[in-house]
Amino acid sequence: MNERIRNTTVIAVGNQKGGVGKTTNTIQIAGALAERGRKSLIIDLDMTSGATKALRAPTDGWISSFELLTGAENAEDTIITNDEPEVPLPPNIHLVPSSRKLAELDTFLAQNPWLIHQDLLIEPMNQLRGRYDYIFLDTPPQKTKTTIPALKVADYAVLSAMPDHLAVSALAEALSDIAAAQRHANAQLSLLGVILCAVPRPKTRLARELVAYVERTCVDADGQSLKFATEISRSVAVQEAQKAGQTLMQHQGDHPVADEYRALAKEFEERLNARRESLATTGEVAHA
Repeated sequence: MNERIRNTTVIAVGNQKGGVGKTTNTIQIAGALAERGRKSLIIDLDMTSGATKALRAPTDGWISSFELLTGAENAEDTIITNDEPEVPLPPNIHLVPSSRKLAELDTFLAQNPWLIHQDLLIEPMNQLRGRYDYIFLDTPPQKTKTTIPALKVADYAVLSAMPDHLAVSALAEALSDIAAAQRHANAQLSLLGVILCAVPRPKTRLARELVAYVERTCVDADGQSLKFATEISRSVAVQEAQKAGQTLMQHQGDHPVADEYRALAKEFEERLNARRESLATTGEVAHA
């Protein structure tokens, strides 16, 4: 690739509950960032292959995130780019697909006891930093053998939540995992923010309770809420776009929710830039 070297930011996107918009938000934010001229790589680390299926990529017969994690292939060789005619990915979005082979990761680690499980993504990220503006690690909804490696290499974590009775306990678990990763594996990891999606209009009581919980518990060192101000409204348009293997910006770019994702991408980058400026001011060392 004869491209300029980019200042890569690695984002682990997660929650400890499935069906809360984690993969949807990953894809739609990458799509909105693409409109802003950014180049993103999505690495699907979930055995259910949510991001892979949503982008209409194959889950069998292709090199996948299993080979990325195990080092069976060079990181670059696991990527589906915009040059692959069989998988028409959205512009400026590349993908490392998932596959059912991720179920074999426990067996692989048992057969290779000298490998340190939490370090599986270190070398792949070393190979891929500088090629993308953003690398999104789409993690599974429960703690698996791919969650901890993702939190070890990420610069930031982003959590996704939607109005649901189990959302509070799932967010609490996710926050606990981030804190554990900071203590034991990646002191530079920080929570960039929490995205609330599928928010009904007008808000239900459950939605208002979730907003209040996030604003109360997901805060930075200064006590400021880490909830993104931009909330994503509930709409079938997102599912329709995913059925077409497209981002909402491609599929129905004038939809109000597409504008919400554009606003979220802008807020996302503004928050990142503020964090970088703060690190530069305090003289702390961030990931390259």
